[in-house]
Amino acid sequence: MIHRPPEPTDGELAALARIDRLQRDLRYYVAERRRWVGSVRRVMAARAIQASNAIEGYHVSVEDAVAAIAGDDPTEAKDDDWDAVTGYRRAMTYVLQLARDAHFEYTSTLLRSLHFMMTEHALDAGPGLWRPGAIWIRNDATGEIVYEGPDAENVPVLVAELVDELASNRELPTLVGAAMAHLNLAMIHPFRDGNGRMARCLQTLVLARGGILVAEFASIEEYLGTHTQDYYRVLGEVGQGTWSPSRDARPWIEFCLRAHYFQAASVLRRVRESERIWGELETLIARHRLHPRSIAALYDATIGLRVRNASYRTVLRTWDEGVSDQVAMLDLRAMARAGLLQQQGKTRGTTYVAAEPLVELRARVREERTPIDASGLFDPLDKVS
Repeated sequence: MIHRPPEPTDGELAALARIDRLQRDLRYYVAERRRWVGSVRRVMAARAIQASNAIEGYHVSVEDAVAAIAGDDPTEAKDDDWDAVTGYRRAMTYVLQLARDAHFEYTSTLLRSLHFMMTEHALDAGPGLWRPGAIWIRNDATGEIVYEGPDAENVPVLVAELVDELASNRELPTLVGAAMAHLNLAMIHPFRDGNGRMARCLQTLVLARGGILVAEFASIEEYLGTHTQDYYRVLGEVGQGTWSPSRDARPWIEFCLRAHYFQAASVLRRVRESERIWGELETLIARHRLHPRSIAALYDATIGLRVRNASYRTVLRTWDEGVSDQVAMLDLRAMARAGLLQQQGKTRGTTYVAAEPLVELRARVREERTPIDASGLFDPLDKVS
């Protein structure tokens, strides 16, 4: 037996409706092929990868997470951190492919394959193999055992039950089904290491297969990375220290719905801000008579990223506009001469950051932000005027 979803309350149905409304608004922006949407999507994917690995103690900058997605070299990431991030990127790239696969099936082998991609660099994690024995989770601060997984001999049967549940035609809202997949994999803890990352990866896969939004916009990994203590607290509340699938999963469901609401509202705000930034950058490019493709580097700098020659060329390749190293260098120098970028370092270590006009642009856009209010998220709709 694995954890089962509770019957939804009126409040949870109301929360699902409110999240769906935000996601419908997001679809309006991402449905059309607009270049700035691709840039936002790339950064969202990087933030998700960065956050999911940071939860496990692997830390890289957003720029290096973007580099991992692009297959570029890191700027500053340490070897262990870089190995973890690139492994997670491989697994998530496969997830994005599977989202569109007409012949897709949930299987135990799929889960083991994703785990292998994710942890291939760490042989002590047993890449792609079920754990051979007992497993405990300790509180790093106190040394206390806070959770004990089910017996290793039960892992294949429990994972098979999870896979059957995912493959069934159960009439379950996608957000709830994805949350339950995350919960069950985390509680079964089928691998020696990497279980948290695998649970988050599986949740994103279920969301992507559900077709709500492209995975980069639907994932709540960034939210989990910024609310890690709440994330662990709720898992602990449901788990109660040991494998106990009869326990009520409602606290976890409601935590995930709140995460989806905040994430969707945050992403919607970002895409609206990006649309405005893009428009103002087009005006600046025309004023300074820069090549239109320069907007790729200027956008990244405006949102706070450091720009390298390689990262600039990578973005342009996604636009079907490849340029040489020499052309990219000339473009970046022209942007610096125009006072829009500021050069840091020299030769191969050269990066560019936003100069004052772009810093001011970002500040103007961000100062209009209002806090995301989820205070009435679970209020039944018939009680809302």
